[in-house]
Amino acid sequence: MREARIRRSMLMTPGNRPERLARAATYGADALVFDLEDSVPPGEKERARQCVAQALREMPRGGPELCVRINGLDTPYAAADLAALPLARIDSIMVPKVESASALPKLAETCASVELIATLETPRGILNALAIADATRRTTALFFGSGDYTAALGAAVTETTLHHPRAVVTAAAAAAGIQAIDAAYFQDVKNAEATRRDAQLARDMGFAGKVVFHPIQVAVANAVFAPTPGELERARRVVGAYRDSLAKGHGTSAIDGLFVAMDLVPPAERLIALAEKLAAREAPR
Repeated sequence: MREARIRRSMLMTPGNRPERLARAATYGADALVFDLEDSVPPGEKERARQCVAQALREMPRGGPELCVRINGLDTPYAAADLAALPLARIDSIMVPKVESASALPKLAETCASVELIATLETPRGILNALAIADATRRTTALFFGSGDYTAALGAAVTETTLHHPRAVVTAAAAAAGIQAIDAAYFQDVKNAEATRRDAQLARDMGFAGKVVFHPIQVAVANAVFAPTPGELERARRVVGAYRDSLAKGHGTSAIDGLFVAMDLVPPAERLIALAEKLAAREAPR
């Protein structure tokens, strides 16, 4: 898997709200997503482009990842979005409602150094998940938009309804060696406990983080998707035990009754790498 950004929390902020864009970096999110799509009505699209472009130019670098969600590539707004944005100031572009792989390579060429986050939020997009994930190496994450997906199905937003598409998204992302990002709990965005339960479920399924819709969700997502001290200690023991077994000419070993084999090592190493990145970020400079 490619070296991934830390994306425990990606805070979505309406692009036509300059006061919110200015405050977005103060909440501790790993990434800021300035939105030009669903949260901006048609009559405000041009103003939103101007506000987002200005915010990006004023935002200091070296902080959170700077991402912009543009309008769908099949809409009349997308080309104007790209033309208005200072691409050199953007780390990633979130592409909504991706249903096939065909448009992503062209977008990757247009945005020379910018990463792409492909959003799967329709039944067709979910069914084409792997092809979309493999479409271009510039795609570094798949984002599952559960709200639009359940609306398209006419289904309730429940754990049962979301289990299959979530599993498809995480499987496709893992196959392509990229991240899977889930939508945060949105039925009551100020309910921190519901946000936590939903985030833990997503983490257990293999998601790396959440797109969050309210500042209160940031700290919850950051905590859930960060390794706990116990998890970190166990990961280090798994890696150490496996290396010791190899040195002795064995391919497997056991620690505290846990069977340790090669397949447990990569996730343990990824968890250790994430913990080291977070520690380096939080270290005094």
